[in-house]
Amino acid sequence: MAEPIALIAPSVETVHLKRSLGRWDLIALFVVAVFNLNVVPSIAANGGITVWLWLISLLLFFWPQGIAVIELAHRFPGEGGVYLWAKEIFGDFHGFLSGWCYWTNNMMYVPTVMLYFVGVSVFVLGPGHAALADNKIFTVVASVGLMALLVILNIVGLGVGKWINNLGGIGTGIAAAVLIGLGVIVFAKFGTAVTAADFRIPPNPRFVLNSFGVICFGLVGLELASVMGDEIKDPQKTLPGAVAWGGILSGVMYIATTLTLLIAVSKNDINVLQGIVQAVSHMAGRVGADWIVAPFALMLSISIAGIGSAWLAGSARIPFVAGLDSYMPSWLGKTHPRFATPYMALIVQGVVSIILVIVNAVGSGVQETFQRLLSLAVVLQLVPFLYMFAALLKIAANPNSGKGLYSKTTLVLAGSSGLVTTTLGIVLAFFPAQQIKSLWSYEMWMFGGSLFFIGLAVFFFYVYGRRKAPLPAV
Repeated sequence: MAEPIALIAPSVETVHLKRSLGRWDLIALFVVAVFNLNVVPSIAANGGITVWLWLISLLLFFWPQGIAVIELAHRFPGEGGVYLWAKEIFGDFHGFLSGWCYWTNNMMYVPTVMLYFVGVSVFVLGPGHAALADNKIFTVVASVGLMALLVILNIVGLGVGKWINNLGGIGTGIAAAVLIGLGVIVFAKFGTAVTAADFRIPPNPRFVLNSFGVICFGLVGLELASVMGDEIKDPQKTLPGAVAWGGILSGVMYIATTLTLLIAVSKNDINVLQGIVQAVSHMAGRVGADWIVAPFALMLSISIAGIGSAWLAGSARIPFVAGLDSYMPSWLGKTHPRFATPYMALIVQGVVSIILVIVNAVGSGVQETFQRLLSLAVVLQLVPFLYMFAALLKIAANPNSGKGLYSKTTLVLAGSSGLVTTTLGIVLAFFPAQQIKSLWSYEMWMFGGSLFFIGLAVFFFYVYGRRKAPLPAV
């Protein structure tokens, strides 16, 4: 199949954005993008075995991810991240497919963050207002309002929008500290019913298998800053240290918060949809500190807003770069004349997310639907990581690849470990979680959804891209 003809237009190399992100901005970005308290209850609900899955994923997926991000960002600096890396190593189509999967996953994820923000923020007003989260009109208005605010702030520029990410990182740290502190107090006063047997492999482990993919999904995010590579101050010096600190902080908080929930709250009491606020409310009630629920909800709301801002800004760079490469409408590659930001891509990302917010708010939102969306998001999100780790192996095998930051032995170890683990995470996502009632319906959703989104990528690249005629030479 012939490659589509690219339009001679402003390219990724000729469009430069403002460098606004320093080291501490990146560390905060990594923490808020990687560490998401919302996924902890759905993982901890499967019991103590998930602690071992966290450790395995940190060693075999998270560490190789950090190596890959630092090495590939060093070799291929610039805007686009996973899109740019796959394009440079494997060719244009693979770059587009990698970026497309990264973007479409976030099209589903960002609306979920908006709805989760509404569900948590109502606790700031007190327990008496918790029912507002079930009011569809309030949910839609609040979600759309937050989305519009985040889009505007990121259009004005990362110099402004980054403060939402930074506040989100601070809010995440405080919320995690409160959760862990409450867990320690509950454990000290009441002990725990958790025993060593709870950390063993259950008799029927098939429902736990899905958790491995979700854990890998929860650990992605170190690559997010490189998607905004042209907006980092001195990226060669700034990025490695920021990746290391952001990764360490996120990994420690994930394990600590999961252990806290398992020790302080029975796994049967952890609801995968209600989130972390109910767990804190439960523990606070036991120690007579109900007053802490409202400020905790405020900190968590700030954290969630930061998560939404980080992923909105990062994922919007994918259609921006694809627009520059003419595999999507070229107007997506426009930058704002005053703020020098990819405003059209941000607006499109915001509009699509708002539409999905409305659709989700109108729907029933049952636990089975949540698990279906989450599992499909896991598959789409992990596809770019297949390219990332395969790129390390290809670089290591090429004698003319030049000197990078890491030795070829390190690249082979990281690439092999990450590739195997990512493949396993994708495969295990097709195993149904315990909330799934119909196996055949679930498998049709997973296979059908995966093929649908990959088919759209093929259409845009080979059909839409072929329609682009070259401009006359000047």
